[in-house]
Amino acid sequence: QGRLRLVASPDGADGSVRIHSDTRLYASLLAKGERAELPLSAGRHAWVHVARGAVDLQGKRLVAGDGAALSQEDVVRLEGVT
Repeated sequence: QGRLRLVASPDGADGSVRIHSDTRLYASLLAKGERAELPLSAGRHAWVHVARGAVDLQGKRLVAGDGAALSQEDVVRLEGVT
Protein backbone atom coordinates (compact mmCIF):
# COMPACT_ATOMS: atom_id res chain seq x y z
CA GLN A 1 0.00 0.00 0.00
CA GLY A 2 1.31 3.44 -0.94
CA ARG A 3 4.48 2.32 -2.73
CA LEU A 4 5.63 0.44 -5.79
CA ARG A 5 6.54 -3.17 -5.00
CA LEU A 6 8.76 -5.20 -7.31
CA VAL A 7 6.85 -8.42 -8.08
CA ALA A 8 8.82 -9.89 -11.02
CA SER A 9 12.36 -9.37 -12.33
CA PRO A 10 15.13 -11.19 -14.22
CA ASP A 11 17.21 -11.65 -11.04
CA GLY A 12 14.51 -12.25 -8.40
CA ALA A 13 15.51 -9.06 -6.57
CA ASP A 14 13.70 -8.08 -3.38
CA GLY A 15 11.87 -11.40 -3.20
CA SER A 16 10.26 -10.95 -6.62
CA VAL A 17 9.41 -13.81 -8.94
CA ARG A 18 12.27 -14.58 -11.35
CA ILE A 19 11.32 -14.22 -15.02
CA HIS A 20 13.27 -14.80 -18.23
CA SER A 21 12.80 -11.30 -19.63
CA ASP A 22 14.60 -7.97 -19.34
CA THR A 23 11.56 -6.63 -17.49
CA ARG A 24 10.84 -5.37 -13.98
CA LEU A 25 7.17 -5.57 -13.01
CA TYR A 26 5.86 -3.43 -10.16
CA ALA A 27 2.45 -3.31 -8.49
CA SER A 28 0.88 -0.84 -6.10
CA LEU A 29 -2.28 0.14 -4.27
CA LEU A 30 -2.49 3.92 -4.03
CA ALA A 31 -5.12 5.66 -1.92
CA LYS A 32 -6.37 9.09 -2.90
CA GLY A 33 -3.45 11.53 -2.67
CA GLU A 34 -0.76 8.85 -2.21
CA ARG A 35 2.19 9.23 -4.57
CA ALA A 36 4.74 6.81 -5.92
CA GLU A 37 7.71 7.39 -8.20
CA LEU A 38 9.95 5.04 -10.15
CA PRO A 39 13.20 6.35 -11.65
CA LEU A 40 13.89 5.10 -15.19
CA SER A 41 17.40 4.49 -16.47
CA ALA A 42 18.39 6.04 -19.80
CA GLY A 43 16.95 4.10 -22.71
CA ARG A 44 14.32 2.31 -20.61
CA HIS A 45 10.58 2.48 -21.23
CA ALA A 46 7.58 2.00 -18.95
CA TRP A 47 4.05 0.72 -19.32
CA VAL A 48 1.40 1.61 -16.72
CA HIS A 49 -1.86 -0.32 -16.53
CA VAL A 50 -4.67 0.62 -14.13
CA ALA A 51 -6.51 -2.46 -12.87
CA ARG A 52 -9.10 -0.58 -10.81
CA GLY A 53 -9.72 2.92 -9.52
CA ALA A 54 -7.91 5.89 -11.05
CA VAL A 55 -4.47 7.48 -10.98
CA ASP A 56 -2.77 10.55 -12.32
CA LEU A 57 0.26 9.59 -14.41
CA GLN A 58 2.58 12.49 -15.19
CA GLY A 59 -0.47 14.77 -14.75
CA LYS A 60 -2.84 12.73 -16.96
CA ARG A 61 -5.83 10.86 -15.55
CA LEU A 62 -6.05 7.11 -16.15
CA VAL A 63 -9.00 4.97 -15.02
CA ALA A 64 -9.59 1.23 -14.66
CA GLY A 65 -8.66 -0.56 -17.88
CA ASP A 66 -6.47 2.27 -19.19
CA GLY A 67 -2.84 1.78 -20.08
CA ALA A 68 -0.09 4.19 -21.06
CA ALA A 69 3.40 3.83 -22.51
CA LEU A 70 6.22 6.13 -21.45
CA SER A 71 9.47 6.72 -23.33
CA GLN A 72 12.21 9.30 -22.87
CA GLU A 73 11.17 9.96 -19.25
CA ASP A 74 13.49 10.08 -16.23
CA VAL A 75 10.83 9.01 -13.75
CA VAL A 76 7.32 7.56 -13.61
CA ARG A 77 5.10 9.64 -11.29
CA LEU A 78 1.81 8.22 -10.06
CA GLU A 79 -0.78 9.68 -7.70
CA GLY A 80 -3.88 7.88 -6.45
CA VAL A 81 -7.14 9.58 -7.36
CA THR A 82 -9.76 7.20 -5.95
